[in-house]
Amino acid sequence: MVSYKELGLVNSKDLFQKAVKGGYAIPAFNFNNLEQMQAIIAACVETKSPVILQVSSGARKYANQTLLRFLAQGAVEYAKELGYAIPIVLHLDHGDTFELCKSCIDSGFSSVMIDGSHLSYEKNIELTKQVVEYAHAHGVTVEGELGVLAGIEDDVVAEHSSYTHPEEVEDFVKKTGVDSLAISIGTSHGANKFKPEQCTLNADGVLVPPPLKFDILEEIEKRIPGFPIVLHGASSVPAELVKTINANGGKMKDTVGIPEEQLRRAASSAVCKINIDSDGRLAMTAAVRKVFVENPGEFDPRKYLGPARDQLKVLYKHKINNVLGSADKA
Repeated sequence: MVSYKELGLVNSKDLFQKAVKGGYAIPAFNFNNLEQMQAIIAACVETKSPVILQVSSGARKYANQTLLRFLAQGAVEYAKELGYAIPIVLHLDHGDTFELCKSCIDSGFSSVMIDGSHLSYEKNIELTKQVVEYAHAHGVTVEGELGVLAGIEDDVVAEHSSYTHPEEVEDFVKKTGVDSLAISIGTSHGANKFKPEQCTLNADGVLVPPPLKFDILEEIEKRIPGFPIVLHGASSVPAELVKTINANGGKMKDTVGIPEEQLRRAASSAVCKINIDSDGRLAMTAAVRKVFVENPGEFDPRKYLGPARDQLKVLYKHKINNVLGSADKA
C-alpha cells in the first residue's frame, strides 16, 4: 500500500474549507497523459492555484494505474521545479464500486468519488458509507453524489438527468460522513450538453442554454450550510475551439456548454470544486488538427502534442483567473 502523503499529495479537506469561506472554486482537471499533466501544473503554478488532478476509471485503464501514480508524484516535484509548491490532490472521478475506490486509496490517491447516484437512495447511502469508512481510516477524503447528470464522458453514460432533491442532502451527508457532495442542477457530461431546441438565440446569434437551477443550490446551502458542494459536467464548450476544430476537418455539431458567467456565480457560493474535462479535450483537439492541416507532412508527436499542451495551459489559466477565482489561493 502507498500513502498519498509519501507522494507529496494532500487531501481536499482544508482546501475545501478555505474555498467555501473564500467564495471560489478549486479546479478539478481530468488527465490521462503527460502533456495534460504538464499543462495543468504549469497553469496552476503560474496562477498560484491549488488543483485537483482527476482520474476517471477509463483514464486509469488507459494510462496504467502505476504510471498515473508516478505522474502525480512527478507533478508535485514539477510544481516545485517551476517555482511554487502548490497543493495537489489526486482524485478518482466517478468511482462506481467499493473495490475501485479501495484500489485507488491503496495506490496513493488522496481523494475518491463514490458515485452511487444510479442506485436507490438507500443503496447509495450504504455504498457511500462503506467507502467513507475505509477512506477516512487512511486520511483520504470522499465525494458522494445525489442526483444524476445526463451525457457521456469516459465511462459515465446517462440518457436522462434528475435534479438533486434538497430535502435529501442533510440526511445523506449525516448518514454517510462524506466530505463533499456532487449535485445535479443542470450541468451535464460531454461537449453536447444541450440540444439546440433546448436553447434560445441571443442577439449575437449564439445558442444560450437554460440557466442552472440556482434555487436548488440555494436550498441545499440552507440545509447544509458551509458544506462543500461539487459541480460535474461544467465545461463551457468555447465556440472558438469548436470553430477551429471544424475548420480543420472536424465535424462537431450542436455543441453547447455551460456559460462561464453561471459558473462564476456558482463558484462564489458553496460550490468549491468544479470539474472541467471536455473543454480541455476541445483545446487539445483544436491545436492538433490545426497542426495537421497546416503541416500535413508532420509526424513528430512533439510537434503536435507540444502545441496541444500549450493551448491547454492557456485555457486552464483562463478558467482559474476568470471563472473559478482560485488564482493566488495556493
